[in-house]
Amino acid sequence: MPKTMVPRIIYFDLGNVLLRFSHDRQCRQMAEVAGVQPDVIRGLLYEGTLGRELECGSVSTAEAYEQLCATIGTRPDFERLREASNDIFQINVSIIPLVARLAAAGYRLGLLSNTSHGHWTYLSDGRYASLLPGVFDPLILSYEHGAMKPDASIFLAAAEEAGVQPEEVFYIDDLPANVEGAKRAGFDAVQYVGTGELAVELRKRGVRFSY
Repeated sequence: MPKTMVPRIIYFDLGNVLLRFSHDRQCRQMAEVAGVQPDVIRGLLYEGTLGRELECGSVSTAEAYEQLCATIGTRPDFERLREASNDIFQINVSIIPLVARLAAAGYRLGLLSNTSHGHWTYLSDGRYASLLPGVFDPLILSYEHGAMKPDASIFLAAAEEAGVQPEEVFYIDDLPANVEGAKRAGFDAVQYVGTGELAVELRKRGVRFSY
């Protein structure tokens, strides 16, 4: 796609673009509630398949809890464990004005994220009101689509739901593998390394906004 072609929609990744997050914090907090070492939680979620299954929507939060209980041999408090798992996000403050000014300039903004039902429910309950509600449409969430980036199907679903061709999408993600997956699906895409750098990339594509 020529760099001068203005995108019809700009899709943002969520984690480490709009919001910072920490798997280390998640594992530490869950381990404290469960009374185990953080490596036990990390092994279950990220060295095993459970984290991926949650983000693909093939396992529910309740089913994941039962798997954890079976692994550790105890039944920690469900609500405390859920809070420990989800309280791992902080707004990327630098990107708020960029998003706000893109929206004010009339650009369509979408969200395309690998995430679980538990994380999204936590994030979308109003605690991040300065960033999330009403700004992004459509919302393409991996657990709802049964597919995760960098699989081509979720990128193509994002284009279809927005009513545009893949080459009319500009996409921002922090992970090189997801950027490459987006490009293979026909998107124009860049890796997020900083908000200033992103503003430069947007302007290269003819996006005009007061940032």
